[in-house]
Amino acid sequence: MEEKKVLLSIKDLDVKFNVRGRTLTAIRGISLDIYENESIAIVGESGSGKSVFTKTFAGMLDSNGFISNGSIIFNDDELADTVVRVDAQARSLMEKAKHKLDEYAHLELGASTYRQLLELEQEKKERGGLSGEEMEAAEAQLRDLQHERTDLYNLKQTYDPAKDKAKIKEAAQAIKEYDAKIKQLKAHSEQMVREKKQQAAHDEEYNKRYAERQAKLRAQYEKEIKGEVPQAALARNQVLAKEIYLSVGRYGLKKRIQLTNGLLKALKKAMELGVDLDDDAQRSAVFDNVAFRVRYLDETPEQLHGICVLNLANVKYSKDWSKIRGRRIATVFQDPMTSLNPIITIGKQITSIILKHQDCTEAEARRRALDLMQKVGIPNAAARFDDYPFQYSGGMRQRIVIAIALSCQPKILICDEPTTALDVTIQAQILQLIKDLQKEFNYTIVFITHDLGVVANVADRVAVLYAGQVVELGSVREVFYDPRHPYTWALLSSLPQLAQKNTKLYSITGTPPSLYNAIVGDAFAPRNPYCLQIDTMLEPPMFQVSETHFAKTWLLDPRAPKIDKPESIENIHEKLMAAFNI
Repeated sequence: MEEKKVLLSIKDLDVKFNVRGRTLTAIRGISLDIYENESIAIVGESGSGKSVFTKTFAGMLDSNGFISNGSIIFNDDELADTVVRVDAQARSLMEKAKHKLDEYAHLELGASTYRQLLELEQEKKERGGLSGEEMEAAEAQLRDLQHERTDLYNLKQTYDPAKDKAKIKEAAQAIKEYDAKIKQLKAHSEQMVREKKQQAAHDEEYNKRYAERQAKLRAQYEKEIKGEVPQAALARNQVLAKEIYLSVGRYGLKKRIQLTNGLLKALKKAMELGVDLDDDAQRSAVFDNVAFRVRYLDETPEQLHGICVLNLANVKYSKDWSKIRGRRIATVFQDPMTSLNPIITIGKQITSIILKHQDCTEAEARRRALDLMQKVGIPNAAARFDDYPFQYSGGMRQRIVIAIALSCQPKILICDEPTTALDVTIQAQILQLIKDLQKEFNYTIVFITHDLGVVANVADRVAVLYAGQVVELGSVREVFYDPRHPYTWALLSSLPQLAQKNTKLYSITGTPPSLYNAIVGDAFAPRNPYCLQIDTMLEPPMFQVSETHFAKTWLLDPRAPKIDKPESIENIHEKLMAAFNI
């Protein structure tokens, strides 16, 4: 297989939303590599997580959404290459950082003993309170009651006071009962904790052993941290001090000092716990808690040079996103009618983006904008430059949205169902335009759609999403002609082009699972006509079908019974060739 550069590497990504007092997990452990200059389609039903997944790349999650786990490594050489100027102030900051790191390095000498002290304290804490299992069970019970109360309260708000007085009264009474149960459960937990504390306080034999063990460990720890720091650690700290400044040098003085203090605090804790800071991955993980790390490469008397480890899951500051969003990762949304500002001219909307992200004059920005308008197929671009969006048709507006997205020549173009609001004939033109421009600008296309016909025309690879997980991944040919997941079978069976005369159009029964609750087993199991018993009990792993083809279904386990794909999608090559002009 041809070796391709991984442009975006997503690992174990979880995305959650706080909704009406509950937590919804929209993305559940997605791992996916997206390659340079490829076209990958993200496919699935509405609510499967397609748009949420791609919004994480550009920092466009809604305010109640957050990435709870995982990493999104963006391998962009131009953006990753970092140079910061070194002046007297910079040297002073690095010297102070180096001095503090050398002090903290003494803590590494006693890291093993420190961890034993923490384990001893945790053991005593558990003896004086609920155990981990008891705490988890109590919290789960309380959480279930609170969720049920929230659902009932939300339902009560939908009742009509004039017509549903009895329902409102009944719901209000049930809410009071839930409040009483929640209060009782909290009181019971607090009582159990008090009893455990009293038992622990009166266990004189254990307390004596604990005090002796703690005193011995503390004395040992104090002795160990007074030892001499190895030269290798001091040399590492010299590089760490430079990496701290490389990582904060792009900010103003106030923010730079704030982040430096944050990184020093994080590194102190890491040394205290014995984290291996010589390991590149572990060092990056420590930095990521504060600011993404810039790895030191070399220096001159005037500047430091390094390379960023761009983990988009940990970008916290708007200044960082402004260098990524639009400039390196751009988005074309599905509705051109609302993507453009109706009171600003078309030309101004394109040039404003060029001026924001590129160092050029207004005259040069206008020239580039006109060139882009011509490239996306706007006739007589110079004359239409000062028109307003209402003077353009839907198809022409979408061409302008594409021109704006490409104005800074991004590495990744996210197309969020860009043809949904357009006429069928215009859809074909826009798809062809996106493909043609890819050859010129060499960008990667991430195409979100539920239309498998669009997939056949645009994509090199397909990722099928269901309930926030990738359930099948492969090339277009593999997913269309050799699908392995029952959900992919169902999606293909739903194609109107495959329906025969006098037969009922296939539809997937049931609805996707609630993402508020933990999903046990295979998320598709309740809707899967080929469901196995294990599907209701254990989540399937991702099985490898070929070098490029993967599917998350127990049907691929060697122990599973052999089940053929539905007859309706057997030998669909000729139909798809005719229907989609593949």
